[in-house]
Amino acid sequence: MNFRRWADAVMLATGWRRAWIAMLSGALGALALPPVGFFPAMFVPMTVAVWLLDGAGARFPDERALSLSRLRSAFSAGWLIGFGYFVAGLWWLGEAFLVEADKFAWALPLGVLGLPALLAFFPAFGFVVASLLWRPGLARIFALAFGLGLSELARGHLFTGFPWNAYGMALGQWLPLAQIASMIGLYGLTILAVFIFALPALRVDEPGRALTLRLPLTAAGVFLAALAAFGAIRLTTGEVGMTPAVRLRLMQPNIAQGAKLHATPGQDLLRSYLELSDRATSPQTAGLANATVLVWPESPFPFALNREPQALSMIASALAGRTTLLTGAVRVEGERGDLRAYNSLMAIGPDGHIAATYDKTHLVPFGEYLPAARFLSMLGLRQFVSAPAGFRAGTLRRAIALPGLPPFEPLICYEAIFPGEVGPQGESGQTARPAFLLNITNDAWFGSSAGPYQHFAQARLRSIEEGLPLVRAANTGISAVIDPYGRIVRQLPLGVAGVIDSLLPKPGPATLFSGRPWAATLVMLGACFVMSFLHRRKAY
Repeated sequence: MNFRRWADAVMLATGWRRAWIAMLSGALGALALPPVGFFPAMFVPMTVAVWLLDGAGARFPDERALSLSRLRSAFSAGWLIGFGYFVAGLWWLGEAFLVEADKFAWALPLGVLGLPALLAFFPAFGFVVASLLWRPGLARIFALAFGLGLSELARGHLFTGFPWNAYGMALGQWLPLAQIASMIGLYGLTILAVFIFALPALRVDEPGRALTLRLPLTAAGVFLAALAAFGAIRLTTGEVGMTPAVRLRLMQPNIAQGAKLHATPGQDLLRSYLELSDRATSPQTAGLANATVLVWPESPFPFALNREPQALSMIASALAGRTTLLTGAVRVEGERGDLRAYNSLMAIGPDGHIAATYDKTHLVPFGEYLPAARFLSMLGLRQFVSAPAGFRAGTLRRAIALPGLPPFEPLICYEAIFPGEVGPQGESGQTARPAFLLNITNDAWFGSSAGPYQHFAQARLRSIEEGLPLVRAANTGISAVIDPYGRIVRQLPLGVAGVIDSLLPKPGPATLFSGRPWAATLVMLGACFVMSFLHRRKAY
Protein backbone atom coordinates (compact mmCIF):
# COMPACT_ATOMS: atom_id res chain seq x y z
CA MET A 1 0.00 0.00 0.00
CA ASN A 2 1.33 3.41 -0.94
CA PHE A 3 0.62 5.29 2.28
CA ARG A 4 2.65 8.27 1.16
CA ARG A 5 0.48 8.84 -1.90
CA TRP A 6 -2.72 8.49 0.11
CA ALA A 7 -1.47 10.79 2.84
CA ASP A 8 -0.49 13.45 0.32
CA ALA A 9 -3.90 13.21 -1.36
CA VAL A 10 -5.64 13.77 1.98
CA MET A 11 -3.32 16.50 3.27
CA LEU A 12 -3.44 18.52 0.06
CA ALA A 13 -7.15 18.09 -0.63
CA THR A 14 -9.28 21.22 -0.59
CA GLY A 15 -12.91 22.21 -1.04
CA TRP A 16 -15.48 19.57 -1.83
CA ARG A 17 -12.81 16.89 -2.35
CA ARG A 18 -11.60 17.38 1.21
CA ALA A 19 -15.18 17.36 2.49
CA TRP A 20 -16.01 14.07 0.77
CA ILE A 21 -12.80 12.41 1.96
CA ALA A 22 -13.61 13.40 5.55
CA MET A 23 -17.29 12.38 5.46
CA LEU A 24 -16.68 9.07 3.69
CA SER A 25 -13.89 8.13 6.08
CA GLY A 26 -16.22 8.84 9.01
CA ALA A 27 -18.97 6.74 7.42
CA LEU A 28 -16.56 3.83 6.88
CA GLY A 29 -15.65 4.02 10.56
CA ALA A 30 -19.27 3.21 11.44
CA LEU A 31 -18.70 -0.28 9.99
CA ALA A 32 -16.76 -0.96 13.21
CA LEU A 33 -20.05 -0.72 15.15
CA PRO A 34 -22.75 -3.38 15.60
CA PRO A 35 -24.23 -5.16 13.80
CA VAL A 36 -21.36 -5.25 11.25
CA GLY A 37 -18.68 -5.02 13.94
CA PHE A 38 -15.64 -4.94 11.63
CA PHE A 39 -13.42 -3.12 14.09
CA PRO A 40 -10.45 -2.58 11.67
CA ALA A 41 -12.75 -0.14 9.83
CA MET A 42 -11.99 2.38 12.61
CA PHE A 43 -8.42 2.65 11.25
CA VAL A 44 -9.82 4.65 8.32
CA PRO A 45 -11.31 7.75 10.05
CA MET A 46 -8.57 7.95 12.69
CA THR A 47 -5.76 7.73 10.16
CA VAL A 48 -7.49 10.25 7.89
CA ALA A 49 -8.01 12.52 10.92
CA VAL A 50 -4.26 12.72 11.50
CA TRP A 51 -3.57 13.48 7.85
CA LEU A 52 -6.26 16.17 7.68
CA LEU A 53 -4.76 17.87 10.74
CA ASP A 54 -1.30 17.44 9.20
CA GLY A 55 -2.65 19.19 6.11
CA ALA A 56 -3.87 22.10 8.22
CA GLY A 57 -0.42 22.40 9.79
CA ALA A 58 1.39 22.00 6.46
CA ARG A 59 -0.35 25.08 5.09
CA PHE A 60 0.85 27.05 8.13
CA PRO A 61 4.54 26.12 8.50
CA ASP A 62 5.06 27.86 11.84
CA GLU A 63 3.65 25.15 14.12
CA ARG A 64 3.46 27.61 17.02
CA ALA A 65 1.19 29.96 15.15
CA LEU A 66 -2.42 29.35 16.12
CA SER A 67 -4.06 31.29 13.35
CA LEU A 68 -7.80 31.45 12.96
CA SER A 69 -7.51 29.76 9.56
CA ARG A 70 -5.67 26.81 11.06
CA LEU A 71 -8.29 26.35 13.78
CA ARG A 72 -11.10 26.71 11.25
CA SER A 73 -9.50 24.01 9.10
CA ALA A 74 -9.25 21.67 12.09
CA PHE A 75 -12.84 22.41 13.12
CA SER A 76 -14.25 21.68 9.66
CA ALA A 77 -12.27 18.43 9.37
CA GLY A 78 -13.61 17.22 12.72
CA TRP A 79 -17.17 18.22 11.92
CA LEU A 80 -17.12 16.50 8.51
CA ILE A 81 -15.67 13.24 9.83
CA GLY A 82 -18.13 13.33 12.74
CA PHE A 83 -21.09 14.02 10.45
CA GLY A 84 -20.23 11.04 8.23
CA TYR A 85 -19.71 8.80 11.26
CA PHE A 86 -22.96 9.75 13.00
CA VAL A 87 -25.12 9.60 9.87
CA ALA A 88 -23.83 6.12 9.04
CA GLY A 89 -24.05 4.98 12.65
CA LEU A 90 -27.43 6.51 13.58
CA TRP A 91 -29.44 6.32 10.35
CA TRP A 92 -31.79 3.86 12.05
CA LEU A 93 -33.26 6.67 14.16
CA GLY A 94 -35.42 7.38 11.13
CA GLU A 95 -37.38 4.20 11.87
CA ALA A 96 -39.00 5.88 14.89
CA PHE A 97 -40.38 8.69 12.73
CA LEU A 98 -42.27 6.15 10.60
CA VAL A 99 -44.08 4.33 13.44
CA GLU A 100 -46.70 7.09 13.36
CA ALA A 101 -45.81 8.42 9.93
CA ASP A 102 -48.84 10.69 9.73
CA LYS A 103 -47.53 12.66 12.72
CA PHE A 104 -43.74 12.46 12.44
CA ALA A 105 -42.59 11.54 8.91
CA TRP A 106 -42.15 15.20 8.00
CA ALA A 107 -39.49 15.51 10.73
CA LEU A 108 -37.47 12.45 9.61
CA PRO A 109 -34.60 14.56 8.17
CA LEU A 110 -34.19 16.20 11.58
CA GLY A 111 -33.42 12.82 13.12
CA VAL A 112 -31.38 11.29 10.32
CA LEU A 113 -29.36 14.41 9.39
CA GLY A 114 -30.12 17.08 12.01
CA LEU A 115 -28.99 15.14 15.07
CA PRO A 116 -25.74 13.94 13.42
CA ALA A 117 -25.08 17.54 12.39
CA LEU A 118 -25.35 18.64 16.02
CA LEU A 119 -23.35 15.70 17.39
CA ALA A 120 -20.57 16.43 14.87
CA PHE A 121 -19.74 19.60 16.81
CA PHE A 122 -18.19 17.40 19.51
CA PRO A 123 -15.46 15.83 17.31
CA ALA A 124 -15.03 19.28 15.72
CA PHE A 125 -14.21 20.59 19.20
CA GLY A 126 -11.88 17.61 19.72
CA PHE A 127 -10.01 18.39 16.50
CA VAL A 128 -9.56 22.02 17.55
CA VAL A 129 -8.14 20.92 20.91
CA ALA A 130 -5.81 18.48 19.14
CA SER A 131 -4.65 21.18 16.71
CA LEU A 132 -3.65 23.39 19.64
CA LEU A 133 -1.29 20.63 20.78
CA TRP A 134 -0.21 19.44 17.31
CA ARG A 135 3.46 18.56 16.99
CA PRO A 136 5.39 16.28 14.64
CA GLY A 137 5.86 12.58 15.27
CA LEU A 138 4.12 10.39 17.81
CA ALA A 139 3.15 13.45 19.86
CA ARG A 140 0.32 14.23 17.47
CA ILE A 141 -1.27 10.81 18.01
CA PHE A 142 -1.41 11.59 21.74
CA ALA A 143 -2.85 15.01 20.89
CA LEU A 144 -5.66 13.43 18.84
CA ALA A 145 -6.40 10.90 21.60
CA PHE A 146 -6.57 13.75 24.11
CA GLY A 147 -8.79 15.95 21.94
CA LEU A 148 -11.27 13.25 20.92
CA GLY A 149 -11.20 11.63 24.36
CA LEU A 150 -12.13 14.98 25.90
CA SER A 151 -14.84 15.64 23.32
CA GLU A 152 -16.40 12.19 23.79
CA LEU A 153 -16.45 12.73 27.54
CA ALA A 154 -18.24 16.02 26.90
CA ARG A 155 -20.70 14.34 24.50
CA GLY A 156 -21.61 11.87 27.21
CA HIS A 157 -22.46 14.61 29.75
CA LEU A 158 -23.41 17.94 28.20
CA PHE A 159 -27.06 18.70 27.36
CA THR A 160 -28.18 15.55 29.27
CA GLY A 161 -25.54 13.46 27.46
CA PHE A 162 -25.60 11.14 24.44
CA PRO A 163 -22.61 8.71 24.53
CA TRP A 164 -24.15 6.42 21.92
CA ASN A 165 -21.54 4.85 19.58
CA ALA A 166 -18.47 6.24 21.33
CA TYR A 167 -15.34 5.30 19.38
CA GLY A 168 -14.44 2.83 22.11
CA MET A 169 -17.38 0.64 21.09
CA ALA A 170 -15.29 -0.54 18.14
CA LEU A 171 -13.39 -2.53 20.77
CA GLY A 172 -16.13 -2.74 23.41
CA GLN A 173 -18.39 -5.09 21.43
CA TRP A 174 -15.72 -7.80 21.24
CA LEU A 175 -15.56 -9.77 24.47
CA PRO A 176 -11.77 -10.28 24.83
CA LEU A 177 -10.97 -6.69 23.75
CA ALA A 178 -13.72 -5.29 25.98
CA GLN A 179 -12.41 -6.78 29.23
CA ILE A 180 -10.06 -3.81 29.78
CA ALA A 181 -13.24 -1.77 30.35
CA SER A 182 -13.32 -3.37 33.81
CA MET A 183 -10.40 -1.05 34.57
CA ILE A 184 -10.83 1.99 32.33
CA GLY A 185 -14.51 2.04 31.28
CA LEU A 186 -15.96 3.18 27.96
CA TYR A 187 -14.25 6.58 27.91
CA GLY A 188 -10.85 5.06 28.68
CA LEU A 189 -11.54 2.49 25.97
CA THR A 190 -12.32 5.38 23.61
CA ILE A 191 -8.99 7.12 24.32
CA LEU A 192 -7.19 3.82 23.76
CA ALA A 193 -9.10 3.16 20.53
CA VAL A 194 -8.30 6.59 19.06
CA PHE A 195 -4.62 6.11 19.87
CA ILE A 196 -4.42 2.59 18.41
CA PHE A 197 -6.43 3.28 15.27
CA ALA A 198 -4.53 6.50 14.49
CA LEU A 199 -1.08 4.88 14.68
CA PRO A 200 -0.94 3.83 10.97
CA ALA A 201 -0.87 7.51 10.02
CA LEU A 202 2.76 7.56 11.22
CA ARG A 203 3.80 5.34 8.31
CA VAL A 204 4.28 8.45 6.20
CA ASP A 205 6.83 9.88 8.66
CA GLU A 206 10.47 9.73 7.58
CA PRO A 207 9.74 7.61 4.49
CA GLY A 208 13.41 6.76 3.94
CA ARG A 209 13.50 4.47 6.96
CA ALA A 210 11.99 1.02 6.37
CA LEU A 211 11.76 0.23 10.09
CA THR A 212 9.73 3.37 10.72
CA LEU A 213 7.38 2.43 7.90
CA ARG A 214 6.60 -0.94 9.49
CA LEU A 215 6.60 0.16 13.12
CA PRO A 216 3.20 1.98 13.37
CA LEU A 217 1.17 -0.97 12.08
CA THR A 218 3.20 -3.36 14.19
CA ALA A 219 2.59 -1.22 17.27
CA ALA A 220 -1.16 -1.14 16.60
CA GLY A 221 -1.17 -4.93 16.23
CA VAL A 222 0.81 -5.37 19.45
CA PHE A 223 -1.61 -3.15 21.39
CA LEU A 224 -4.61 -5.09 20.07
CA ALA A 225 -2.92 -8.42 20.80
CA ALA A 226 -2.11 -7.30 24.36
CA LEU A 227 -5.75 -6.30 24.93
CA ALA A 228 -6.95 -9.62 23.56
CA ALA A 229 -4.48 -11.54 25.76
CA PHE A 230 -5.59 -9.66 28.87
CA GLY A 231 -9.21 -10.34 27.97
CA ALA A 232 -8.62 -14.02 27.28
CA ILE A 233 -6.89 -14.48 30.64
CA ARG A 234 -9.67 -12.65 32.48
CA LEU A 235 -12.35 -14.69 30.73
CA THR A 236 -10.51 -17.96 31.37
CA THR A 237 -9.92 -17.31 35.06
CA GLY A 238 -13.24 -15.61 35.78
CA GLU A 239 -15.53 -18.30 37.13
CA VAL A 240 -19.12 -17.40 37.90
CA GLY A 241 -21.57 -19.36 39.99
CA MET A 242 -25.35 -19.25 39.90
CA THR A 243 -27.92 -18.30 42.50
CA PRO A 244 -30.10 -21.44 42.62
CA ALA A 245 -32.86 -19.78 44.64
CA VAL A 246 -33.52 -17.21 41.88
CA ARG A 247 -35.13 -18.81 38.83
CA LEU A 248 -35.63 -16.18 36.14
CA ARG A 249 -38.12 -16.16 33.29
CA LEU A 250 -37.79 -13.33 30.76
CA MET A 251 -40.68 -12.67 28.36
CA GLN A 252 -40.01 -11.20 24.90
CA PRO A 253 -43.38 -10.58 23.18
CA ASN A 254 -42.02 -9.20 19.87
CA ILE A 255 -44.91 -6.82 19.27
CA ALA A 256 -44.40 -4.04 16.72
CA GLN A 257 -44.64 -0.54 18.16
CA GLY A 258 -47.49 0.44 15.86
CA ALA A 259 -49.58 -2.55 16.97
CA LYS A 260 -48.99 -1.73 20.62
CA LEU A 261 -50.00 1.89 20.15
CA HIS A 262 -53.09 1.40 18.03
CA ALA A 263 -54.12 -2.02 16.78
CA THR A 264 -54.33 -4.11 19.95
CA PRO A 265 -56.48 -3.23 23.00
CA GLY A 266 -54.55 -3.07 26.26
CA GLN A 267 -56.39 -5.95 27.96
CA ASP A 268 -55.78 -8.21 24.96
CA LEU A 269 -52.08 -7.36 25.10
CA LEU A 270 -51.97 -8.24 28.78
CA ARG A 271 -53.64 -11.62 28.15
CA SER A 272 -51.13 -12.42 25.40
CA TYR A 273 -48.24 -11.53 27.74
CA LEU A 274 -49.63 -13.78 30.48
CA GLU A 275 -50.13 -16.67 28.05
CA LEU A 276 -46.59 -16.34 26.66
CA SER A 277 -45.13 -15.99 30.16
CA ASP A 278 -46.74 -19.26 31.22
CA ARG A 279 -45.59 -21.18 28.17
CA ALA A 280 -43.91 -24.53 28.86
CA THR A 281 -40.48 -24.77 27.26
CA SER A 282 -39.52 -28.28 28.41
CA PRO A 283 -40.73 -30.98 30.81
CA GLN A 284 -38.56 -29.35 33.48
CA THR A 285 -39.88 -25.81 32.88
CA ALA A 286 -43.64 -26.09 32.87
CA GLY A 287 -44.23 -22.35 32.96
CA LEU A 288 -44.57 -19.78 35.71
CA ALA A 289 -44.80 -22.52 38.32
CA ASN A 290 -41.03 -22.97 37.92
CA ALA A 291 -40.09 -19.28 38.02
CA THR A 292 -39.51 -17.18 41.11
CA VAL A 293 -39.04 -13.98 39.07
CA LEU A 294 -40.79 -13.01 35.83
CA VAL A 295 -39.38 -10.05 33.86
CA TRP A 296 -41.29 -8.08 31.25
CA PRO A 297 -39.84 -5.30 29.06
CA GLU A 298 -40.28 -1.53 29.20
CA SER A 299 -43.84 -0.10 28.92
CA PRO A 300 -45.45 -3.30 27.64
CA PHE A 301 -49.02 -1.97 27.70
CA PRO A 302 -50.64 1.35 26.69
CA PHE A 303 -52.15 2.24 30.07
CA ALA A 304 -51.02 3.33 33.52
CA LEU A 305 -50.71 0.07 35.43
CA ASN A 306 -51.10 1.66 38.85
CA ARG A 307 -54.53 2.99 37.75
CA GLU A 308 -55.80 -0.37 36.40
CA PRO A 309 -57.00 -2.64 39.25
CA GLN A 310 -58.44 -5.15 36.78
CA ALA A 311 -55.03 -5.57 35.13
CA LEU A 312 -53.37 -6.03 38.53
CA SER A 313 -55.98 -8.64 39.39
CA MET A 314 -55.26 -10.57 36.19
CA ILE A 315 -51.55 -10.45 36.94
CA ALA A 316 -52.11 -11.63 40.53
CA SER A 317 -54.04 -14.67 39.28
CA ALA A 318 -51.18 -15.62 36.97
CA LEU A 319 -48.50 -15.13 39.63
CA ALA A 320 -50.46 -17.48 41.88
CA GLY A 321 -48.74 -16.44 45.08
CA ARG A 322 -45.33 -17.80 44.09
CA THR A 323 -43.77 -15.51 41.43
CA THR A 324 -42.65 -11.86 41.51
CA LEU A 325 -43.14 -9.78 38.36
CA LEU A 326 -40.67 -7.05 37.39
CA THR A 327 -42.20 -5.02 34.57
CA GLY A 328 -41.96 -1.71 32.86
CA ALA A 329 -45.07 0.43 33.14
CA VAL A 330 -46.33 3.96 32.85
CA ARG A 331 -47.07 5.27 36.35
CA VAL A 332 -49.43 8.20 36.82
CA GLU A 333 -49.83 10.41 39.88
CA GLY A 334 -52.18 13.30 40.58
CA GLU A 335 -55.60 14.17 39.28
CA ARG A 336 -56.99 15.72 36.14
CA GLY A 337 -55.34 19.07 35.53
CA ASP A 338 -52.24 18.01 37.49
CA LEU A 339 -51.34 14.57 36.11
CA ARG A 340 -47.71 13.47 36.39
CA ALA A 341 -46.53 10.53 34.29
CA TYR A 342 -43.38 8.49 34.88
CA ASN A 343 -41.67 5.78 32.87
CA SER A 344 -41.24 3.24 35.63
CA LEU A 345 -40.25 -0.22 36.66
CA MET A 346 -42.78 -1.85 38.98
CA ALA A 347 -42.20 -4.87 41.17
CA ILE A 348 -45.48 -6.73 41.64
CA GLY A 349 -45.37 -9.23 44.46
CA PRO A 350 -46.83 -12.74 44.34
CA ASP A 351 -50.00 -11.34 45.93
CA GLY A 352 -50.51 -8.93 43.03
CA HIS A 353 -49.72 -5.74 44.96
CA ILE A 354 -47.12 -3.21 43.79
CA ALA A 355 -44.21 -3.88 46.16
CA ALA A 356 -41.71 -1.32 44.81
CA THR A 357 -41.28 1.18 41.99
CA TYR A 358 -38.40 2.96 40.29
CA ASP A 359 -38.93 6.00 38.08
CA LYS A 360 -36.57 6.52 35.17
CA THR A 361 -34.15 9.35 35.97
CA HIS A 362 -32.50 9.83 32.56
CA LEU A 363 -35.22 10.55 30.01
CA VAL A 364 -34.80 10.46 26.24
CA PRO A 365 -34.94 13.93 24.65
CA PHE A 366 -37.70 14.12 22.01
CA GLY A 367 -38.76 10.57 22.91
CA GLU A 368 -40.07 11.14 26.43
CA TYR A 369 -39.91 14.89 26.74
CA LEU A 370 -39.48 17.87 24.44
CA PRO A 371 -36.51 20.13 25.19
CA ALA A 372 -37.36 23.83 25.02
CA ALA A 373 -40.95 22.68 24.71
CA ARG A 374 -42.52 26.15 24.49
CA PHE A 375 -40.38 27.09 21.48
CA LEU A 376 -40.22 23.75 19.66
CA SER A 377 -43.93 23.03 20.03
CA MET A 378 -44.57 26.24 18.08
CA LEU A 379 -42.67 24.60 15.21
CA GLY A 380 -44.94 21.54 15.35
CA LEU A 381 -42.55 19.26 17.25
CA ARG A 382 -43.65 16.96 20.07
CA GLN A 383 -42.25 13.95 21.89
CA PHE A 384 -42.85 10.50 20.40
CA VAL A 385 -44.41 8.95 23.50
CA SER A 386 -47.62 10.67 24.52
CA ALA A 387 -47.97 11.56 28.20
CA PRO A 388 -49.61 14.44 30.06
CA ALA A 389 -47.13 17.33 29.67
CA GLY A 390 -44.41 14.78 28.85
CA PHE A 391 -42.84 12.32 31.26
CA ARG A 392 -41.37 13.46 34.55
CA ALA A 393 -37.90 12.28 35.52
CA GLY A 394 -37.34 10.33 38.70
CA THR A 395 -35.22 12.03 41.32
CA LEU A 396 -33.02 9.21 42.60
CA ARG A 397 -31.14 6.19 41.36
CA ARG A 398 -31.54 3.39 43.84
CA ALA A 399 -31.32 -0.35 44.21
CA ILE A 400 -34.45 -2.36 44.86
CA ALA A 401 -34.50 -5.18 47.40
CA LEU A 402 -37.37 -7.67 47.44
CA PRO A 403 -38.01 -10.82 49.45
CA GLY A 404 -36.21 -13.77 47.88
CA LEU A 405 -34.27 -11.58 45.44
CA PRO A 406 -30.85 -9.94 45.95
CA PRO A 407 -30.69 -6.13 45.51
CA PHE A 408 -30.67 -5.02 41.88
CA GLU A 409 -30.40 -1.73 40.05
CA PRO A 410 -32.97 -0.96 37.35
CA LEU A 411 -31.76 0.57 34.08
CA ILE A 412 -34.71 1.58 31.95
CA CYS A 413 -33.87 1.63 28.23
CA TYR A 414 -31.60 4.63 27.56
CA GLU A 415 -30.11 4.56 31.07
CA ALA A 416 -28.00 1.52 30.16
CA ILE A 417 -25.76 3.51 27.77
CA PHE A 418 -24.23 5.76 30.44
CA PRO A 419 -20.96 4.47 31.94
CA GLY A 420 -20.15 5.45 35.49
CA GLU A 421 -23.80 6.09 36.38
CA VAL A 422 -24.70 2.56 37.35
CA GLY A 423 -24.17 2.69 41.12
CA PRO A 424 -27.40 3.64 42.90
CA GLN A 425 -27.33 6.97 44.73
CA GLY A 426 -28.80 6.92 48.22
CA GLU A 427 -30.28 9.80 50.17
CA SER A 428 -27.02 10.21 52.11
CA GLY A 429 -24.99 10.40 48.93
CA GLN A 430 -23.38 7.00 49.58
CA THR A 431 -23.46 4.27 46.97
CA ALA A 432 -24.14 0.58 47.53
CA ARG A 433 -23.23 -2.18 45.10
CA PRO A 434 -26.23 -4.16 43.79
CA ALA A 435 -26.06 -7.88 43.04
CA PHE A 436 -27.15 -7.48 39.41
CA LEU A 437 -28.36 -4.98 36.82
CA LEU A 438 -31.85 -5.15 35.32
CA ASN A 439 -32.25 -3.51 31.93
CA ILE A 440 -35.78 -3.33 30.52
CA THR A 441 -36.23 -1.70 27.15
CA ASN A 442 -38.51 -1.27 24.16
CA ASP A 443 -36.47 -1.10 20.96
CA ALA A 444 -39.51 -1.83 18.78
CA TRP A 445 -39.37 1.83 17.70
CA PHE A 446 -36.33 0.91 15.58
CA GLY A 447 -37.52 -2.31 13.96
CA SER A 448 -34.83 -4.74 12.84
CA SER A 449 -32.29 -2.00 12.16
CA ALA A 450 -28.82 -1.57 13.69
CA GLY A 451 -30.23 0.28 16.71
CA PRO A 452 -31.21 -2.71 18.90
CA TYR A 453 -27.83 -4.39 18.24
CA GLN A 454 -25.95 -1.24 19.26
CA HIS A 455 -28.10 -0.82 22.37
CA PHE A 456 -27.47 -4.42 23.42
CA ALA A 457 -23.70 -4.09 22.98
CA GLN A 458 -23.60 -0.94 25.12
CA ALA A 459 -25.74 -2.49 27.86
CA ARG A 460 -23.49 -5.56 27.93
CA LEU A 461 -20.43 -3.36 28.38
CA ARG A 462 -21.96 -2.04 31.64
CA SER A 463 -21.78 -5.57 33.07
CA ILE A 464 -18.04 -5.76 32.22
CA GLU A 465 -17.36 -2.31 33.66
CA GLU A 466 -19.16 -3.06 36.91
CA GLY A 467 -18.47 -6.78 37.28
CA LEU A 468 -22.20 -7.39 37.67
CA PRO A 469 -24.61 -9.74 35.88
CA LEU A 470 -27.09 -8.14 33.51
CA VAL A 471 -30.68 -9.33 33.09
CA ARG A 472 -32.17 -7.72 29.99
CA ALA A 473 -35.77 -7.93 28.78
CA ALA A 474 -36.56 -6.23 25.45
CA ASN A 475 -39.90 -6.07 23.68
CA THR A 476 -38.59 -7.19 20.28
CA GLY A 477 -35.10 -8.19 21.40
CA ILE A 478 -32.35 -8.60 22.22
CA SER A 479 -33.24 -10.18 25.59
CA ALA A 480 -30.51 -11.99 27.50
CA VAL A 481 -28.98 -13.07 30.79
CA ILE A 482 -25.33 -12.01 30.90
CA ASP A 483 -22.67 -12.87 33.45
CA PRO A 484 -20.36 -10.24 35.09
CA TYR A 485 -17.72 -10.76 32.38
CA GLY A 486 -20.13 -9.99 29.55
CA ARG A 487 -20.62 -13.63 28.56
CA ILE A 488 -24.11 -14.49 27.34
CA VAL A 489 -25.73 -17.19 29.48
CA ARG A 490 -29.09 -17.20 27.65
CA GLN A 491 -30.33 -15.08 24.77
CA LEU A 492 -33.32 -14.50 22.49
CA PRO A 493 -32.47 -12.93 19.12
CA LEU A 494 -34.07 -9.86 17.65
CA GLY A 495 -37.54 -10.34 16.17
CA VAL A 496 -38.49 -13.54 17.99
CA ALA A 497 -41.29 -14.05 20.51
CA GLY A 498 -40.47 -16.35 23.39
CA VAL A 499 -39.21 -16.77 26.92
CA ILE A 500 -35.83 -17.30 28.53
CA ASP A 501 -35.42 -19.52 31.60
CA SER A 502 -32.21 -19.12 33.56
CA LEU A 503 -30.72 -19.03 37.01
CA LEU A 504 -29.31 -15.68 38.10
CA PRO A 505 -25.50 -15.41 37.80
CA LYS A 506 -23.68 -14.31 40.92
CA PRO A 507 -21.83 -10.96 40.90
CA GLY A 508 -18.12 -10.93 40.19
CA PRO A 509 -15.46 -9.12 42.25
CA ALA A 510 -15.74 -5.34 42.31
CA THR A 511 -13.81 -3.90 39.37
CA LEU A 512 -11.32 -1.06 39.39
CA PHE A 513 -13.77 0.95 37.30
CA SER A 514 -16.70 0.35 39.64
CA GLY A 515 -14.72 1.73 42.58
CA ARG A 516 -13.43 4.87 40.84
CA PRO A 517 -15.22 5.22 37.49
CA TRP A 518 -13.51 8.42 36.38
CA ALA A 519 -10.01 7.85 37.72
CA ALA A 520 -8.62 5.96 34.72
CA THR A 521 -10.19 8.38 32.22
CA LEU A 522 -8.65 11.39 33.92
CA VAL A 523 -5.25 9.69 34.23
CA MET A 524 -5.30 8.69 30.56
CA LEU A 525 -6.33 12.18 29.44
CA GLY A 526 -3.56 13.68 31.57
CA ALA A 527 -1.00 11.25 30.16
CA CYS A 528 -2.05 12.03 26.57
CA PHE A 529 -1.84 15.76 27.28
CA VAL A 530 1.71 15.45 28.65
CA MET A 531 2.85 13.09 25.88
CA SER A 532 1.48 15.44 23.23
CA PHE A 533 4.39 17.74 24.05
CA LEU A 534 6.89 15.17 22.82
CA HIS A 535 8.80 16.79 20.00
CA ARG A 536 10.66 15.21 17.14
CA ARG A 537 11.97 16.86 14.01
CA LYS A 538 9.34 17.82 11.47
CA ALA A 539 8.07 14.77 9.64
CA TYR A 540 5.38 16.09 7.29
